[in-house]
Amino acid sequence: MTDLQSARYALRRGVSRWFEEPVARTLIKLGVSANGATLLGVLVASGAAVLAGFGEFWIAGILVLVGATFDMLDGGIARRTNSVGPQGAIMDSVLDRVSEVAVFVGLIVYYSQPENLDQTAVILALVATAGSLLVSYVRARAESLGLKGTEGLLTRPERVVIMSVLLIIGQPVWALWILGVGTPLSATQRFIAAYRAAGRASSESSD
Repeated sequence: MTDLQSARYALRRGVSRWFEEPVARTLIKLGVSANGATLLGVLVASGAAVLAGFGEFWIAGILVLVGATFDMLDGGIARRTNSVGPQGAIMDSVLDRVSEVAVFVGLIVYYSQPENLDQTAVILALVATAGSLLVSYVRARAESLGLKGTEGLLTRPERVVIMSVLLIIGQPVWALWILGVGTPLSATQRFIAAYRAAGRASSESSD
């Protein structure tokens, strides 16, 4: 495990202990299911996308954080209610991608308007969308082969933080530059790591 992975693990464990667990318990008491939390997350993200399309960036940024929070809590709710299963896992994975892409679409709409036209921002948003999907796809493909596929600088939590913070401070173009450059690099990094791991696994199985 690299230093970066260790730091991420420690941070996520702290977040799980001090935030995810108590909030998940509260939502369970309110009758919110794991799938319900997933749906709430994508609905909130869709609202963020609409607001981004109208240039209401700071509110959109807050909603991105709220939507991501529901995305994070659905797994905790499923574990605590013994409802972990393949259907929920598929729903969670697909709707996470929908939530992320929706915000990029909102920004593409905004920067495609004549009064806000910024072709560079539109291109960066398209590249960031493709890069984000590739990061997720490489992991899914690697895991289907029994590999980890978790390498990469900009995983989903980092992408959410970057997008939400820079929307809140009114600098969505900065977010698009960071994600437009960083997500393809992260996908490449993850692919190389998975490819090498696949080669090692192949060599070991042939010994």
